[in-house]
Amino acid sequence: MIQKAGKGELEILANLAILMWDSTSVNELIADFSEIISKGKSQFFLKYENDIPIGFAQCQLRYDYVEGTTMSPVGYLEGIFIKEEYRNKGYAKELLAECEAWARDNGCKEFASDCEINNTDSFHFHKAMNFTEANRIICFTKAL
Repeated sequence: MIQKAGKGELEILANLAILMWDSTSVNELIADFSEIISKGKSQFFLKYENDIPIGFAQCQLRYDYVEGTTMSPVGYLEGIFIKEEYRNKGYAKELLAECEAWARDNGCKEFASDCEINNTDSFHFHKAMNFTEANRIICFTKAL
């Protein structure tokens, strides 16, 4: 089962998201997700198996330039995660389909995403889901 998630599911979302975005805390994720939901123009989806939350996806509308796209707004996959023991069952594909339908319902003709250059699992997922690679960049920084 997949359901739209709102403010009532913030803790569930954060406890799943921390497994992917571990450079922050659950409380920070709850605060971030609450703000994102309050602003609108985004949607979270939760995937359940036997009433157990096993994954989530976050998508939003982007109005700024999105690499490789020509229209605005663009539906954008901000994050997608399935607990490891539930992977390779098509659940991420189901979550992505919900995100794409939501974007279409919100007037989008294009959908985009990104992943870190060294995240091969995410890269292969995107290719399997018929995303086309638009660009690769490496960001640099130095202290002054």
